[in-house]
Amino acid sequence: MDAYSPRVVRRVIETGAPVGAVLEQMEQMRSSDVQWRDGRAFSLAYSAGPEVLALAEEAYRRFSGENALNMAAFPSLRRMHQDVVDVVTGWVHGDDAVAGFMTSGGTESLVLVVRAATKRMLREERSPARPNMVLPMSAHAALDKGADYFGVQVRRTAVSSDWRADVDAMADAIDDDTILVVASAPQYPQGVVDPIGEIAALAASRDINCHVDACMGGVVLPAMERLGEPIPRWDFRVDGVTSISVDLHKYGYSSKGSGVILHRNKQLRSDQTFMTNNWLGGAYGSSGILGTKSGGPIASSWAVLHHLGNEGYDRLARSARSAALGIARHIESHPMLALRALPQTTLFSFGTVDPIRHDVFAIADEIAAAGWHVDRQGPPASIHLTVNAVHEPLVGRFCAVLDAAVTRAAATSAQGGTAVYATTD
Repeated sequence: MDAYSPRVVRRVIETGAPVGAVLEQMEQMRSSDVQWRDGRAFSLAYSAGPEVLALAEEAYRRFSGENALNMAAFPSLRRMHQDVVDVVTGWVHGDDAVAGFMTSGGTESLVLVVRAATKRMLREERSPARPNMVLPMSAHAALDKGADYFGVQVRRTAVSSDWRADVDAMADAIDDDTILVVASAPQYPQGVVDPIGEIAALAASRDINCHVDACMGGVVLPAMERLGEPIPRWDFRVDGVTSISVDLHKYGYSSKGSGVILHRNKQLRSDQTFMTNNWLGGAYGSSGILGTKSGGPIASSWAVLHHLGNEGYDRLARSARSAALGIARHIESHPMLALRALPQTTLFSFGTVDPIRHDVFAIADEIAAAGWHVDRQGPPASIHLTVNAVHEPLVGRFCAVLDAAVTRAAATSAQGGTAVYATTD
């Protein structure tokens, strides 16, 4: 073996295959994937129906090869990008000073939130001995990822009995080295909105960043408010909120890789960006973690936003909200199931009344065996449902599947059977 030979050859493709054969093989490979287009997945994928999905995919295809690293070369992308940011800014009641960028989604947005907080400290010549950020146990795990990347200590605080952030616990955890506090609208695990006004006030009193993670609710909450539902203020109308993240590839129903992060002003936005000329290639700058990135998500988001408009999003939010409440009420009335919290938007979780006798993950196994996909999470052990517009006509069908799954799991448990559980999503 010469010095350049691989130790193990995993796969070699000597001769290419015809286009048709390649595509056919791909279709065969995904034949066992969950049928999310049919509404059988309560996680990972979102559908507003075949027309919107087709538009999102076609817009993505047309601009997939364009490179959004340098939008000066692609003014169409620059225009679409700014339009998308402007629309989302309006949804979250940002004024003319608010500025932002599109990202690849919630994880990149939250990692950049941590970076921005650390950069602000440097820019303002503050010198925390060991920078930390304070966030409730319910805040998204991607914030820990950002902390790991940028050397920030994570201080997780308990949540209250209603699963919302405990403001007093957060206040106790904040000190002179705290650079960031986080709230969610809603938080993912139980689907409730944190007391954002009180959390933002903690940040304002220390003159530090306060981020609102609205990746799940940033489209639905404005629509619910337009539809007349009472929504506590959670956005830039709240003093002290310095940034907000919104995902469009969730309830915006655009293609994957579509997120937005907004800052209260351009100076705060500058803290997330990167610039250097410390090499032989000239000036290099990027708004986020990625350098080269496809124009597809920008085009997809722009197309779907313009196709649906606020009226379309209101209709979809009404459908998703109705479906979520329908399933949640069914669970709430079931003698063996325990709803963690009534959803404030369109996602929620549930367990069992008697976790010792009735294992909720055994119920999840039965649901999966029936061809549906749900998330498993904990603690406490729960099934999580992210309900979207495609689910409204399927509420009765899913509730029947759930009831049958509970019955089968209970029978297996009574017979002393053991279930083999999948890894928690």
